[in-house]
Amino acid sequence: MEIIKRKEQKEVHPYIPELKELYRAGRITRREFLRTATLLGMSFASASLFLASCKPTPTAAPTEAPTEAPTQAPAQPTVAPTAVPEGMPKRGGTMTIATRVPRIDHPARLSWIEGANQFRQVCEYLTFTDYDNITHPWLLERWEANEDVTEWTLYIRKGIKFNDGQELTADDVIFNFQQWLDPDIGSSMLGLLSYLSPENIEKVDDYTVKLYLNSPQIGVPEHLFHYPAMIVPKTFEGDIVRQPVGTGPFLLEEYVETERAVFRRREDYWKMGADGKPLPYIDKLVYLDLGEEEAARIAALQSGQVDNIFNPSAEIWQAVKDLPDIMVYSTPTAQTFVIRMRVDMEPWNDNRVRQALKKCIDRQKMLDLAWFGEGVLAHDTHVAPVHPAYCPKDIPPYDPEGARQLLAEAGYPDGLTVELATQEARAEPAMAQALKESAAAGGFNIELNIMPSAQYWDVWTEVPLGITIWAHRPLGTMVLALAYTADDEGNPVPWNETRWVDEEFSQLLKEAERTLDVEKRREIMCQLEDIQMERGSVGIAFWTSVWYIAHKRIKNVRAHPTNYDILFDAWIDDEA
Repeated sequence: MEIIKRKEQKEVHPYIPELKELYRAGRITRREFLRTATLLGMSFASASLFLASCKPTPTAAPTEAPTEAPTQAPAQPTVAPTAVPEGMPKRGGTMTIATRVPRIDHPARLSWIEGANQFRQVCEYLTFTDYDNITHPWLLERWEANEDVTEWTLYIRKGIKFNDGQELTADDVIFNFQQWLDPDIGSSMLGLLSYLSPENIEKVDDYTVKLYLNSPQIGVPEHLFHYPAMIVPKTFEGDIVRQPVGTGPFLLEEYVETERAVFRRREDYWKMGADGKPLPYIDKLVYLDLGEEEAARIAALQSGQVDNIFNPSAEIWQAVKDLPDIMVYSTPTAQTFVIRMRVDMEPWNDNRVRQALKKCIDRQKMLDLAWFGEGVLAHDTHVAPVHPAYCPKDIPPYDPEGARQLLAEAGYPDGLTVELATQEARAEPAMAQALKESAAAGGFNIELNIMPSAQYWDVWTEVPLGITIWAHRPLGTMVLALAYTADDEGNPVPWNETRWVDEEFSQLLKEAERTLDVEKRREIMCQLEDIQMERGSVGIAFWTSVWYIAHKRIKNVRAHPTNYDILFDAWIDDEA
């Protein structure tokens, strides 16, 4: 305890005193202070106590939605309270969730949240980014970064065991890093952790790992909660369905692709409940695949066949939001539906054609049709208003005449016929139809290829033109690294579905990743956004809120920005 106390007195990281002064001067918000301070290793408890004792200069304070920080943080991250009756959580019961049950093998290769939500019940993460985008230690006890954020020391919690009896140690953590960084595995973590080489990971002792980065990076703790970053034991052989070993609160009982996944309560989970017994409270989780038909999922919720619908569309929200036994939780996010063009394939290798298509996006009409207006308009850059360093820009107008002019300059005076592929889910079909209609006036004849979700996810990085849902990430730099960069050999990283790589953009992104000051990072972000708008590979019409829709008997749940099922301390009250 004395060692930890001395480190707290030294502020953990040399930038913390300056960060405190920025908050005192009103130059950063409470949320920005919490995000940055905790990323740099300051405990949530210490950061909250500072905020409780300090008032910024009122006239200079930036505006934000109110975020109250408690004066005393719990010993472990908690799920933010929901509007549920007070009282001791109850044990027992089965929760059924309507969602896809996809094909899964290696969790590091996960490309969709549905599968991650199922296996996060078995496997856990080194960190946890909560409902307010604050990142906490989870399987880690804490972390430390050096002054220029090029060295990160990870301290693993002692005494945590996998469900096969093995203890979690540094060897397991290093094994997972090596899996993520192995090109043969094909993990999106390879692109996200492009600043780290396998040989620069050091085992300090059985519970301590040190990372020596090739370039500075502030987002390391948040990257460790990216959904393919599930921790498996060093004995893992590559198929999580066949070898469902993790440190999480549930055990896999059954997994039938496209039908159902069943998980039962683990008796010796390492986290304790409010009653002093090991979590979880719920006995069984059933993930039920009801296909693509929204009417079937709505009927299942209304009849009580399911308790929750994963990542519901606006149509589902509209249909169930006023039902008396249904609770709807909402949160603003950086989730979006990206109109993406592969720049290594004709005609999208011509920026004039890409710009022409962007001019054909009637953004407000698309938001109204696809998401009932429940979102915020965007400007073709993959950085959202909820991100700390977001740089506001004017929303591009719908300009079909400008599109026709650009197509003529590109050699298509009579227009252009293209195919648009996407999945038959959520907003995508309505967006595709809206784009087809609005782009006709701009000279595009768009032929639609709306396919089942499983089929689209098999080809999502391959189609020349598509619409792909991208989940929320807490930092703008995080999604830019995942989707718009190359590896050390110049090859697009695994999730760079458009194959767009821009040298100036990549250099500025690295600069942003090393910049601790939010205001200075925003200046860089303004340049990054300009580049994406002027020569990038995506059209982004709007950002969405996400909804967590569940029967009122399901307690202690809430909408996570990334649509994660956080159920380790959820409980069921059949009397509600």
